[in-house]
Amino acid sequence: MGKGVSFSGFFYICSLYVYVSFPKMGKLYDELSQDYRLKEGLKTCINCGTCTAICPAAEFYKYDPRKIVDTVQRQDDEEIEALLKSDTIWYCGECMSCMTRCPRKNGAGLVIMALRNLAAKKGYFTCSEKGRQLYPLTKALNGNVLNLGYCVHPSTFAYADHPESGPVFEWVLAHKEDVYARLGANYQGDGAGALRRIPQEDLDELKAIYDVTGGTERLETVERFSKAKAEEMGMTMEEYLAYTFSHCSPGHFNDED
Repeated sequence: MGKGVSFSGFFYICSLYVYVSFPKMGKLYDELSQDYRLKEGLKTCINCGTCTAICPAAEFYKYDPRKIVDTVQRQDDEEIEALLKSDTIWYCGECMSCMTRCPRKNGAGLVIMALRNLAAKKGYFTCSEKGRQLYPLTKALNGNVLNLGYCVHPSTFAYADHPESGPVFEWVLAHKEDVYARLGANYQGDGAGALRRIPQEDLDELKAIYDVTGGTERLETVERFSKAKAEEMGMTMEEYLAYTFSHCSPGHFNDED
């Protein structure tokens, strides 16, 4: 070790280096680490990049799950806050291809879910274009669940909002009662069958589940932060809903370089 440095002094210097080089666990990371999805999805990551190589979203979006996991592992609150406010965490399709190929069985998709949850809870989702799309998705999907008992329902599916569904489906929507009857569905009818009307007592039970599990509170949180953002942008809630649903700025995709 040299004449002037003792072993105890050497280890003190090493410990000081580690202390300075790696930030302490911050408040955001502390809260994030309580999410079971982070506990299940981030165990022994070796930063090999397999998750990025297999990721379907990374093929199209400027998205690298390996970098996200690496950022979370550093436990730096400033970096985590930047992630929570970014478009990046909203590119993931949650397909979990990453977990199927990871040599250590980590799940970058689960880490993304935990980040999204915290972004919604803190209101950081309104800081990014893709994050703001949480509002129209929340309104549409949960509205269908609570009012109709379905995530997606023909009666609330507007072709004008989804031209990518194609002209055939446009025709189906225009003739849905006849088409679904020919297919054997019980469209908005009583009793059994696909697309049947869900009894009100069952819808009331769904609402109770939302209330007990925190779903209702989350809907109110998304609404509250989205309303504040709409006011900041000088929009009514109707304008904000339409804008966040349809607007897409350049710069999200790999082929835009």
